[in-house]
Amino acid sequence: MLDDFFVRALIAGVGLALTTGPLGCLVVWRRMAYFGDTMAHSALLGVALSLFFEINLLVSVFAVAVGVSLLLLLLQKRQALSADSLLGILSHSTLAIGLVLVAFMSWVRIDLIAFLFGDILAVTTQDILLIWGGGALVLTCLAFLWRSLIASTVSHELAEAEGLRPERARLIFMLLMALVIAIAMKIVGIMLITALLIIPAASARRFSASPEMMAVLSSVIGALAVVGGLFGSLYGDTPSGPSIVVAALVLFVASLLPSAGRTLAGRQALPGDRP
Repeated sequence: MLDDFFVRALIAGVGLALTTGPLGCLVVWRRMAYFGDTMAHSALLGVALSLFFEINLLVSVFAVAVGVSLLLLLLQKRQALSADSLLGILSHSTLAIGLVLVAFMSWVRIDLIAFLFGDILAVTTQDILLIWGGGALVLTCLAFLWRSLIASTVSHELAEAEGLRPERARLIFMLLMALVIAIAMKIVGIMLITALLIIPAASARRFSASPEMMAVLSSVIGALAVVGGLFGSLYGDTPSGPSIVVAALVLFVASLLPSAGRTLAGRQALPGDRP
């Protein structure tokens, strides 16, 4: 029989994978992997501010991620630097400021490894409720905004012409990213969140005949990576968070094998496909 903590880890990890699947597809389609990295790195600044001001960790990480997103939108409108340069500055700056703040708080003892690489085996029943509840909220919002997000990914001007309000959809998408990162931090850690978003989505792309199919397959592959990574961690005595990402990587490599996937008949052009 599996221990209770391992069962909780499985339930929490699968719940997170179901959420990151569709969200990760949008990240891949929009080529926003570096944006995800930037928001993930900003989570450490949220951790530091949470400890300094003694406020709720989830609230602090979410607030910082939202702040970074809004700052990025503001700086992009000024067009002083390219988007990747701005992302690089914000990513490394927030991570460095967070580390410096933690170093200054000598009265606080903090396990940086747990924040950087996660500790899914330490999740509680309350964490599971938060993950599944937050995931349900994120998926509901994505379902409501799906058409607008897909249309604006293909063509921003076309989405505007159809009255789909792509700017509003983009802002809500960023808020959902911030929420997922705040929730996922405890499971896979700051350094590995983006991998869980991107790798399952990239693996699902080859087998998908439509955007909706890719979103579902991405969730399934993410869930398989969680289960495989946790059992690999159990039997190999390896860190759980990195083990999940390694399992996702194995599935991605398997998807690249010539025998793994064939071109699907009637396959639609997916958002972000190169001409």
